Amino acid sequence: MPKVFGFCKLSTRARITLISLIALVIMISSVVYVQAYHSKKPIYEVQTDKKIAALTFDISWGNKTPLPVIEILKDNDVHCTFFLSGPWVKEYPDVVNRIKDDGHEIGSHGYRHVNLSNYSKTEIMEEIMKAHKNIKDVAKIEANLIRTPNGDYNDQVIDAAHEVKYEVIQWSTDSLDWMNPGTNTIIERVSKKVHPGDIILMHASDTCKQTTEALPVVIKNLKSQGYELVTVSELLKELPEK
Repeated sequence: MPKVFGFCKLSTRARITLISLIALVIMISSVVYVQAYHSKKPIYEVQTDKKIAALTFDISWGNKTPLPVIEILKDNDVHCTFFLSGPWVKEYPDVVNRIKDDGHEIGSHGYRHVNLSNYSKTEIMEEIMKAHKNIKDVAKIEANLIRTPNGDYNDQVIDAAHEVKYEVIQWSTDSLDWMNPGTNTIIERVSKKVHPGDIILMHASDTCKQTTEALPVVIKNLKSQGYELVTVSELLKELPEK
């Protein structure tokens, strides 16, 4: 026998549907609230009319993909920004120094591959500085850019990074190479989504099987569209002075 809900009689199926809809509304409202609450944002792109874009690579695992990527960049006379995880830097110092010696920029990809927003401000700063020390020990540089693991952040992550003199860098075009969606998909996404001031996300970890095949065509297409490929720090020079 259906129960009465307000002035309407609802069956069990209808009640379940109604409860599901209410839960969905609550979930969407929560997401909107969180996005509004976390008012501090990383840098996704730079507003500019110049046809410049930053090609970036995250590396956390392996040593088979990085070197071919580095060779492709050298062959095409392209300098980019690599975001390297702390433990990987210690495990493959020769690759790190090859990245540096070829004129690429080195940023941090954090230490553990965890969502920093789950940690206290002190713990976040410790994670950043552990990776910072590894990069400094191996490459003899003071990194100041970080792409947080999984691109995760909140206001506290941004504040913590700023306190240790880091800028948090995201991306405005995701190649999706980390999903191994097919070489043509990677090429097409970057070629169609690129825009002035763009920060393009790619990966050079061994888990990304199609990056090296797609990269030469990605670079060729970007250049044919008139884009100059620069490091993130070079791109940030286009930001207005604070």
